[in-house]
Amino acid sequence: MPVKIIGIDPGSNITGYGIIEISGSSHKAISWGCFRLKRKTLADRLLQLHEELSEIIQIFQPNEAAIESVFMSKYPDAALKLGHARGTAMVTMAKHGLKVAEYAPRQIKQSVACYGAAGKDQVSTMVMRLLGIKEKPIYDATDALAISICHAHMRSSKLLAAK
Repeated sequence: MPVKIIGIDPGSNITGYGIIEISGSSHKAISWGCFRLKRKTLADRLLQLHEELSEIIQIFQPNEAAIESVFMSKYPDAALKLGHARGTAMVTMAKHGLKVAEYAPRQIKQSVACYGAAGKDQVSTMVMRLLGIKEKPIYDATDALAISICHAHMRSSKLLAAK
């Protein structure tokens, strides 16, 4: 039975999303894009993120969700805003009945590009190859698709281990 996975690359100004469908060992891109959060206050941007992510979830009905875990930043204010966006996305997905898996940036890159310190171009190129995407999406969307792919790989490992 096919499973749809939504991956989220959180940000307080731009949040990427990527939805893939997996069936056995095949992966197919369903939808990807970005939420460009343009409202003035942080609270209003977080509300916009909640509303737009809820709409995408209602349209595509994913079965599982994954998000990038927190990483340390040398800019505390930016890290806090990122944490708010991440929390909003997690609550929104949970509200829609999705269990949310979290993956570290290095783990995501390793899963897609076979190198934990891969650059954005390397990740983007590999995501396009793995999913057969012809036109290059913006990095926020390819990062989100990479998160979905990482989750697909990890869930396959867990399912195999459970047998």
